[in-house]
Amino acid sequence: MSTLTATPGTPETPGTPGSPGTAPAAQGRPAYRVTGRRVLSSEWAKLWSLRSTWITLGLGLLFLVAFGVIAASHYRSGLGSGRPAERDFADATAVSLSLFGTNFAQLALGVLGVLVTAGEYSTGMIRSTMAAVPRRLPVLWSKAAVYGLVALVVATVGAFAAFLVGSRIVSGTPAAVSLGHAGVVRSLLGAGLYLGLVGVIGTALGALLRSVAGGISVLVAAFMLVPGLVSLLPSSWQGDINPYMPSHAGQSLFALTHDSTTLSPGAGLLVFLGWTVLALAGAAYRLLRSDV
Repeated sequence: MSTLTATPGTPETPGTPGSPGTAPAAQGRPAYRVTGRRVLSSEWAKLWSLRSTWITLGLGLLFLVAFGVIAASHYRSGLGSGRPAERDFADATAVSLSLFGTNFAQLALGVLGVLVTAGEYSTGMIRSTMAAVPRRLPVLWSKAAVYGLVALVVATVGAFAAFLVGSRIVSGTPAAVSLGHAGVVRSLLGAGLYLGLVGVIGTALGALLRSVAGGISVLVAAFMLVPGLVSLLPSSWQGDINPYMPSHAGQSLFALTHDSTTLSPGAGLLVFLGWTVLALAGAAYRLLRSDV
């Protein structure tokens, strides 16, 4: 019987247990696996590691609360002084006054959504991300889910905070409504959901256009410029187009009252979800069809 003796100074054969070239799996340790939970955890860590996240979320919360308080205070002071403010806010409620800052908050939360994805393309970090997750789409879904949830929570907290402060300011006026009034809680939750979905749309636009400037430009155009241009169309056309624009469909989620020119909360949610899915589908298509 012969035995194999390692010659001094001769490197051991790669793959032999205990040798420097042994793969972790060969030593009984499980190989690293990319799972949905790990991708979500990675995106969560990346989101909170950016200073812009804290600053922009803070601005979104500030806009939502501050402008709501300012609108409520303006309404109250107008009633007391007899200025035209009472006529300007003839149909105002504590809900509509408190959510006056939604249009400003959507810019902050939407812009941060663009930065979440397009920012990685501008820095080149997306190459490392895609190397770690070769299937690509889980990255998009995780970014949208993580940031959408964060934006939803921040916006919902801001909406309730603005209402609690604003309702105290307009207490005893025709605009006063309580939290238990029919539709109030639905409106506040709808505002949070609307802003959360705006954040998801921003994330999708960033992945679709791969440019911070381009994503922000399209976001502003879709939610602010295009609705203004539609108002220049003939009145008969406006009635058919306006309710289905992203901003108008989203606003029906948190409007306390509705009429024949607006969508119901349920219909508005379906339309706005359709816009969100369309943006995500475009981002997913480009992510799969083009190189990083």
